[in-house]
Amino acid sequence: MTTLRGTIAPGSPDYVYLPFEVGPGIRELRVSYTYDKPAVPSGTPGNALDIGLFDVRGTELGGRGFRGWSGGARTEFFVRADEATPGYLPGAPHPGTWYIALGPYTVAPQGLSYEVTVTLTEGEPGETPRPVHPPPRARGRGRAWYRGDCHLHSWHSDGRRTPAEIGALARAAGLDFINSSEHNTTSSHAHWADVAGDDLLVMLGEEVTTRNGHVLALGTEPGTFVDWRYRARDGRFGHFARRVREAGGLVVPAHPHATCVGCGWRFGFGEADAVEVWNGPYTPDDEVTLAAWDARLVACVREGRAWLPAMGNSDAHRDPDAVGMPQTVVLAEDLTRAAIQQGLRAGRSYVAESQHVALAFTAAGAGREAGIGERLEVPDDTPVTVRLEVSGAPRCSVRFITDQGTLLTGDPLPVTGEGVVEWRTTPARAAYVRAELRHETALGPLPGAMAAFTNPVFLGTT
Repeated sequence: MTTLRGTIAPGSPDYVYLPFEVGPGIRELRVSYTYDKPAVPSGTPGNALDIGLFDVRGTELGGRGFRGWSGGARTEFFVRADEATPGYLPGAPHPGTWYIALGPYTVAPQGLSYEVTVTLTEGEPGETPRPVHPPPRARGRGRAWYRGDCHLHSWHSDGRRTPAEIGALARAAGLDFINSSEHNTTSSHAHWADVAGDDLLVMLGEEVTTRNGHVLALGTEPGTFVDWRYRARDGRFGHFARRVREAGGLVVPAHPHATCVGCGWRFGFGEADAVEVWNGPYTPDDEVTLAAWDARLVACVREGRAWLPAMGNSDAHRDPDAVGMPQTVVLAEDLTRAAIQQGLRAGRSYVAESQHVALAFTAAGAGREAGIGERLEVPDDTPVTVRLEVSGAPRCSVRFITDQGTLLTGDPLPVTGEGVVEWRTTPARAAYVRAELRHETALGPLPGAMAAFTNPVFLGTT
């Protein structure tokens, strides 16, 4: 048994590495840790210490030494050839120098004193099972609208649900696809095969949780590890964003205006494929994110730049977090990883609070029609009819938003939740149109919580 002690001062590096030796003939490596939590003045962060593990291949950024991360979710873990604590990768404890990685999330003014205990058990190491991963396709309906939730946490990071429990909740929520997105680990990838089925596509990924914001690596190849140990000022994000895309994934900044420590997005959106605008129950930070996303839309159409599609996910961790609240509904050619990603990247999608809300949103003029994420290419003076069909949204009001602001606010829908709203415009008056459905509010000018919103339909030839 080896005990490692130390104190981390305020302002210390983001990560501290504690080397220890593993000799030959070791069957199991077990780690536990504690740290002090002194009282701090109101409004001052106290101590919070994350933990992870790197093996004999070292701690190089983006290297191959990563063996697991549990953040602050666990106080102990083990690694063996045949099994490991959720969050960690099974594999033999090979002889050599290993490293405990400590991540001081916040440090009290008094400093943070820690004690880490490493226990090595001798014996035959055993064999590491060959991982089995979910297939990249499910039985779809051909070209259709598919519902998904791409931001979910199991007990492989700081969630409290097993993959099987998440799968059951996803099916109950009417989802067709989900994406595994544990904080800074891929350990769950080998535990989703039994959850997937003809009725549920399971994609694999990671929530890359840096000190300057979180980003979803959405739908990467199984086992793809994306490092998180950098800040915006280090200039490393572009490298790892390319790593995500090289592994077949999408780069999606998550909850960019969330107020938790380290959650605010600081890397910009130049490397993003989409952005998570709605995260979990609709809150004021989602409203801020929606406004910022719409402002970027305006800038894109005025400057002729590519636009960034929006999506929504639950970020569900534990009860009472609802899987599939919200969910992204995407038009895809089939229920495959590639087709779903193509639909998300193109913005052929809308976000709904539940499986009960369904939308059809189009713009038509001069004998042509375009849907969500598409462009109606007609001259600027062409009369265009924008049409929204809604079901499952009782007493919700409809808004049509353009690059010139909100140009239509409809009366609340009937209690049946069904209705059709049409509006006429021209490309000269609106470069794009998107729709929002809001719940009623008793507070006058406040907009009301979101029930659904669409990506835009673009109007005009440029």
